[in-house]
Amino acid sequence: MLEIIRERAHGLIAKIILGLIIVPFALWGVDSYIRHSDKADIVAQVDGQKITRQEFGQTLREKQDQMRAELGARFDPAALDRPEIRQAILDGLVQQRLLATEAAHAGFNMPDALLASIISNIPEFQQDGKFSQARYESMLRAQNMTPPAFESRLRQNLVIQQLFEGLSHGVAMPRSAEEKVIRLAEQQREISQSLVTPEHYMVQMKTNPADIKAYYDKHHEEFRVPEQVKLDYVVLSMDELAQQMVVSDDEIKKYYDEHSAQYQEQDQRRASHILIAAGTSASAVEKTAARTQAEQILKEIKQSPARFEALAKQYSKDPGSAAKGGDLGFFPRGVMVKPFEDTVFGMKGGEISGLVQSDFGFHIIKLTAIKQGGARSLDEARGEVMQELKKQKAARKFAELAETFSNMVYEQPDSLKPVADKLKLKIQISPLIGKNGTDQALLKNPKLLQAVFSEDVLKQKRNTEAIEVAPNILVAARVTEYKAATYQSFEELNTELAKRLLREQSNAMAVKQGKEALATLQKGGAVADLQWGAQIIITRENASTMGKEALNQIFSADAGKLPAYVGLEDPKGGGFILIKVGKVIEAGAIDPAKKKSYSSQLRQSLSQEYSSAYLASLKQKADIHIIKEKLEKSER
Repeated sequence: MLEIIRERAHGLIAKIILGLIIVPFALWGVDSYIRHSDKADIVAQVDGQKITRQEFGQTLREKQDQMRAELGARFDPAALDRPEIRQAILDGLVQQRLLATEAAHAGFNMPDALLASIISNIPEFQQDGKFSQARYESMLRAQNMTPPAFESRLRQNLVIQQLFEGLSHGVAMPRSAEEKVIRLAEQQREISQSLVTPEHYMVQMKTNPADIKAYYDKHHEEFRVPEQVKLDYVVLSMDELAQQMVVSDDEIKKYYDEHSAQYQEQDQRRASHILIAAGTSASAVEKTAARTQAEQILKEIKQSPARFEALAKQYSKDPGSAAKGGDLGFFPRGVMVKPFEDTVFGMKGGEISGLVQSDFGFHIIKLTAIKQGGARSLDEARGEVMQELKKQKAARKFAELAETFSNMVYEQPDSLKPVADKLKLKIQISPLIGKNGTDQALLKNPKLLQAVFSEDVLKQKRNTEAIEVAPNILVAARVTEYKAATYQSFEELNTELAKRLLREQSNAMAVKQGKEALATLQKGGAVADLQWGAQIIITRENASTMGKEALNQIFSADAGKLPAYVGLEDPKGGGFILIKVGKVIEAGAIDPAKKKSYSSQLRQSLSQEYSSAYLASLKQKADIHIIKEKLEKSER
């Protein structure tokens, strides 16, 4: 097991380590670097081991950082206030306690020498190809972590990984069962559909003022406009400070000389290609057809090489490059799939390859340019070095100003002008915002919104404290206008509600008629006026647009008596969808590569099920006590 971990030191383990540093783990090992006293609030206990309110809050903050890094502008901090998310995070902490204890009982360990070897071989901790203690400590310090805390955290995660790999090793399905599952997965069904739409019944429905008013009264809370505020606010941002920093030529040269290894560039190639798609899931017949088409295109290119770009636009199935005549731009090694890369880096400029097969299909490649690697000159790297130095200076400046910013907005609570004048910040004005904030990321932070709507800020007209709404961004705000919660009146909603009520009545009628038609068809009867669409062949792979429920019903329909009928409410357009299954097409010979892929997926699924069952058994045996009210009150 330790050899497996050693072999992965440059792959999976490296990613785990970088995750620990760059985007903190949301669920693992948090207790190893958070100090908490015996007086700390307890959110849960697992066999006597405490999970504190502080630890839970820290994990929430880390989860927020992780999601912000992954989703960017699409991240909604309010999502972490949902009870199911908070419960899931606590479940992760409970799980961590259980697994760490179980791994220790099972005798799994991580020797100091192996841990040191793994850490020292991570490129991000190296300088000029060798482990750098200074760089290691610097990266950890930037995340407010110490080497002992990080190593303890990493050791725990690696030991738990050993436990999971031991659990999943050797998990397999009997060959006969596996073959049956694969053939069922490859089965196809011929279907046609008939839609029972709300529009068909719209003319039959009628509404009157009394019905509309009753609807308004019943759904009154839907029409509530929550309380809103308008804000003045100031922002202290490290990124904005970086734009103000001045860097001298001497500083740029000194940094470049000290970090010259960072400015080495790899050899790059520029290529164009024509892709005839035939992925790993394609059948042998589909792959043969794709190869034949690719060979015909290649023959045409050999006769007229100048037509490569036009043929790429006409035939290539690569959506990212086809419109550009197949052009992929420059790329180094390690970017493209191996068969493609090996071919490109073995070609001469202007050369056109033969057919190259990859997991995506068949490629015809033209090498259009070669860019030799080597050291970038100081002039070439100047802009990048300047930005790095500005960033470093801004980080130091931000640390200096953050305390002043925080103190001034607290000590002079009646105005933001003093801090704005002192630090040369602009007082910005928000639109009206509710407790859910706005689309503007800075004004959507839950902690800021909680402060804005607090009694101290809302009623006493004081500044909020300085709040970190994102890494290295502080915001302080004050309320300049308040609008109490109200309700939209019946009069202004009358027309809209009439339409909504009419639609709901029509949809209810369509669903009722659809269900009655389905019952008749399933009993062997006939239904007049049904218009069936064209017959189409459905597989489990190409029917994703139909939705999971429809797919399950289609492939669960009794194949012993055809046609078979199934139906469901239309989740998109309303009404009811009737589906007729007319034919079942059993799988023929299955491509060995595809069968191998299925087997791998089945083993992975079984392994996950086994691990889940194992975790469930640990939870069942453990003494777990969760204090719900503390969980709800825990702050980020």
